[in-house]
Amino acid sequence: MSRPVVAIVGRPNVGKSTLFNMLAGERISIVKDTPGVTRDRIYADVSWLNYNFTIVDTGGIEPDSSDKMLKHMRQQAEIAIELADIVIFITDVRQGLVDADFKVAQMLRKAKKEVVLVVNKVDSFEKYQADVYEFYNLGIGDPMAISAANRLGVGDMLDEVIKHFPENAEDEEDERPRVAIIGKPNVGKSSIINKLLGEDRVIVSDIAGTTRDAVDTTVKRNGKEYVFIDTAGLRRKSKVSEEIERYSIIRTVSAVERCDVAVLVIDAVEGVTEQDAKIAGIAHDRGRGMIIVVNKWDAVEKDNNSVKEYTEKIRRTLSFMPYAEIIFVSALTGQRLNKLFEVIEVVIENHSLRISTGVLNDILTEAVALQQPPTDKGRRLKIYYMTEIKVKPPTFVIFVNSKKLMHYSYTRYLENRLRDAFGFSGTPLKFIIRERKED
Repeated sequence: MSRPVVAIVGRPNVGKSTLFNMLAGERISIVKDTPGVTRDRIYADVSWLNYNFTIVDTGGIEPDSSDKMLKHMRQQAEIAIELADIVIFITDVRQGLVDADFKVAQMLRKAKKEVVLVVNKVDSFEKYQADVYEFYNLGIGDPMAISAANRLGVGDMLDEVIKHFPENAEDEEDERPRVAIIGKPNVGKSSIINKLLGEDRVIVSDIAGTTRDAVDTTVKRNGKEYVFIDTAGLRRKSKVSEEIERYSIIRTVSAVERCDVAVLVIDAVEGVTEQDAKIAGIAHDRGRGMIIVVNKWDAVEKDNNSVKEYTEKIRRTLSFMPYAEIIFVSALTGQRLNKLFEVIEVVIENHSLRISTGVLNDILTEAVALQQPPTDKGRRLKIYYMTEIKVKPPTFVIFVNSKKLMHYSYTRYLENRLRDAFGFSGTPLKFIIRERKED
């Protein structure tokens, strides 16, 4: 199920960032920050009562301000509201109910979103009870009193938020493979889809960031339908001239949540960059199948070693995903684009590959015989058995006598043995280590 998106909105200085940072911080142990692009602190992945969702931070909304920066912040918030499934509308009990709060409430009513109204800075409900009730006048629901700084009432607020989550956040009936095209702006994502379609279905422009919305496009190949999700490109922070474009990150996250396979498009002329690694991290963290498409290969001067050298550079920069498939194409000429479907099919098959427990343990027995498990202070790791508990991505549980003895390096060794036996190209593998009492 796709993660719901929850936007935190409100006037400046009401405590939005305090609430966001508290939810996104490790201190309350309910969050796992998404790696890669979270330095901007735009979003974070949060878990509460077995529900996973993405929270989005926004700038303060000043509805009537003509200040350029405040107008940009208002536009950011409008985009975040548009993207969100649920909105936390945060107000300030100390400042009281002001005209700008009514205008933000009106904005939310027009957006027709589920809203949880929060009154912040209530460190004593008895003291501020009458002031909290004043916010009923907004006509946008029951006000919930919290103090984000003191972590008071936040659990009740999250309980209310998850009540609004859709029961089925994605179409489970749709069996068509979903492929998200991700990458920086102007690397040719939309051009690739248009070439596959044979028509200009997605707007293509030399201006980076033309595609602001994630666009679903059906592509038919050999009688089979694929859903391609084109996303707004992610741009390096230093090059973000419009604050609005930072919210393309949320669209990319949402697209990756809905896909089976992520296709990271890299500009062959520019080369693989740190920003490419950050974008790839979004898909890697979510366990999606991964294909790296090096586009504009026709524009690169080549010799007999070009593909090998370029591949090695990609592997070094994206060392956390050695399983990713790599293909060199040109959207302009159509070079090797037909091969993309073959690679997608291979990755989809590996991403869904299920192996019987008996076969797994045969491989495990052989692996342990070839390389003995590690020891610590005279105690040796014992591995009892391994089983696959789910697919997309393939996830394995290994039962051992001591989790502390299961070093990361030995888990990686077992992963390599599985990949030697079954390939698993294009898909990450996940391992869960569980202790079992010795008999």
